[in-house]
Amino acid sequence: MFSNIRSVVIAVLLSHLALCAQAQKVLTVAAYPAVDSIIKAALPAWEKKHPGVQVKVISRAYADHHTAMTTALSTSSKPPDVMVLESSYVARFATGGGLENLGAPPYSLNESKHLFVAFSIDQAKSSTGQLVAIPTDIGPGTLLYRQDLLMKSGLQEADLTISWDSYINAGVVIKRSTGAYLVAHARDVKDLIIRGGVKSGEGLYFDAAGHSLVTTERFVKAFELAKRIRENKLDGKISAWSNEWAEGFRRGHVATQMSGAWIAGHLNNWLAPETKGLWRASQLPENTWAAWGGSFYAIPKAATQKELAWDLIQLMTLNPERQLQAFKSQDAFPALVSVHNDAFFNEPIAFLGQQKARILWREATRHIQAAKVHRLDTFADEVVNTELDKVLNQGKDIRLALKDADRLLERRARR
Repeated sequence: MFSNIRSVVIAVLLSHLALCAQAQKVLTVAAYPAVDSIIKAALPAWEKKHPGVQVKVISRAYADHHTAMTTALSTSSKPPDVMVLESSYVARFATGGGLENLGAPPYSLNESKHLFVAFSIDQAKSSTGQLVAIPTDIGPGTLLYRQDLLMKSGLQEADLTISWDSYINAGVVIKRSTGAYLVAHARDVKDLIIRGGVKSGEGLYFDAAGHSLVTTERFVKAFELAKRIRENKLDGKISAWSNEWAEGFRRGHVATQMSGAWIAGHLNNWLAPETKGLWRASQLPENTWAAWGGSFYAIPKAATQKELAWDLIQLMTLNPERQLQAFKSQDAFPALVSVHNDAFFNEPIAFLGQQKARILWREATRHIQAAKVHRLDTFADEVVNTELDKVLNQGKDIRLALKDADRLLERRARR
């Protein structure tokens, strides 16, 4: 009898000690808005599986977050256990070798990669083919336009989308009829053209062998269209994410915006909620298929809670319920393909005049070709934008500008 009592007491003590040990564990997650809110919303589900394991979400503004993550990976400071990265940063972080290869055991993401939108998996690969991150949300490209401005101008959606020539001609009519700019900045059109014209196996700026692509016809076309927009005074020379940019949307000074599908949620939630019902969505001109942005989870090699980190990441990315909830609450377009069959995709969007735009965006995900990542992509973006500014503001010859950009990129790539 006493032996049985002693066994029960020992079992209770061991259980208590195990819970105490687990209670001491803290899983740190570094994220930016609105991924931080999505993670916090999932914590009740997490706590059911891991009672006593505290999840500490460290939230910073987008730019501050990525600066902090750069510091964490490049110094001896302790990194978070889970790191959220925007798609444009994945290659840069992968190059340093500081991220776990999630495609290999014990994570074995390669076995599940077919569950995700194909281009999002391509975005998560390093230059050596390792899966260093796992997608959670994606940004299928779309054209948002002001239906009220089109009506005042006597135009229809097809006038914006049938061709690039038609798009620019429509901009001339809109400007004459309403005074509104076609786009906030001519750079937006350049960005779309270079994204949408990527060939299989190529990157945005570099080919498979690491040589610059910026003198190809894809870039020539992008610069030419941007120049035509500026020459016709169809852009407001307004940089994205500035106060002037947001104000342009609120006051109806900008007729169209090319971006990821998430831009509709931003307009509705904080950029210009008072314009509800005035916007519509379409595919991009000439059915140009492109992606903008997207969020990924990664695990630093120096993380101390890798098993728990992977459990949390799987909850956020492989759980259809969590993916759908993030879509409904934060307009985070799901990377998990199975969620795309949900009836939510067929629901009208009030901000877009009851349009069923999610169907358009789902269609876009099936056509997008992801560009291969390169360690110098961010640098190349800065170089190309600098040369575009010289074309738009100083009248520099397009092919000379691209040749100068090419020379600089080739020199940097050989270092």
